[in-house]
Amino acid sequence: MMAAPINPSDINRIEGVYPVRPPLPAAVGGYEGVGQVHALGPAVTARLSPGDWVIPSPPSFGTWQTYITKHENVWHKVRSDVPMEYAATITVNPLTALRMLQDFVKLNPGDAIVQNGATSIVGQCVIQLAKVHGIHTINIIRDRPGSEEAKNKLKQLGADEVFTETQLDMKNVKSLLGALPEPALGFNCVGGNAASLILKLLKQGGTMVTYGGMSKRPVTVPTSYFIFKDLSLRGFWLQKWLNSDKTEDCRRMIDYLLGLVHEGKLKYEMESISFGEFSLALEKALGKHGSQPKQVIKF
Repeated sequence: MMAAPINPSDINRIEGVYPVRPPLPAAVGGYEGVGQVHALGPAVTARLSPGDWVIPSPPSFGTWQTYITKHENVWHKVRSDVPMEYAATITVNPLTALRMLQDFVKLNPGDAIVQNGATSIVGQCVIQLAKVHGIHTINIIRDRPGSEEAKNKLKQLGADEVFTETQLDMKNVKSLLGALPEPALGFNCVGGNAASLILKLLKQGGTMVTYGGMSKRPVTVPTSYFIFKDLSLRGFWLQKWLNSDKTEDCRRMIDYLLGLVHEGKLKYEMESISFGEFSLALEKALGKHGSQPKQVIKF
């Protein structure tokens, strides 16, 4: 293995609160990452050679280790002309963004979506993938020091509008959209008030997809939104999608996403850190040093 990230879901698995748990007692953390082929067994028929970059696809337990020996079907060869950190992190967050944009509402160029948690890697990917397909994005971020800087960064990625939660705490919230169409689709990874703001912005018959709950607060929906706006609430969990015999689809999408990285059309904030400092990386991933970029361990 060359590099692997620390995702929130990795921490949740270690804590024992994630719906899927690794087998004990020989459990190793880590769900995605990139490795380099060191050697092949005599019965391997896949088109792999020593030196190739590979990722576990679908992702699987145990990427936080130096050497892994698994069946050839586990590995997917990826291009090696992109930064190592992107190959290590391309599956969980970028693929989540791509699937949510394609699986729930048929979007056409000129349509709009709304999301909270826009500074997350999924949020950054949603903005850029939407831009590639001509979709407008309305983005919600937390009120915090540095929010103006965060707004500027998201607009540089292609965001059409970025609002703090306080800015949207008004009755005629749709007046802020200007010439943008009302969004038909919304993504919620926060819950609580941030989810309610998405519901306020959605058009008649719109859909909100929840894929996270960072605030640990429930999604509360006014009865009128169901009756008079006919809104739909859905959920998305990437692992469930990956477990539904989507391996080949997944690999094609990984290649597509890494192609966008190579073209400079997909990027997100990460911090690479050596294995010798993994304790610091874990602390940062747990939020003990404030808001931090995605932590990627290099072995």
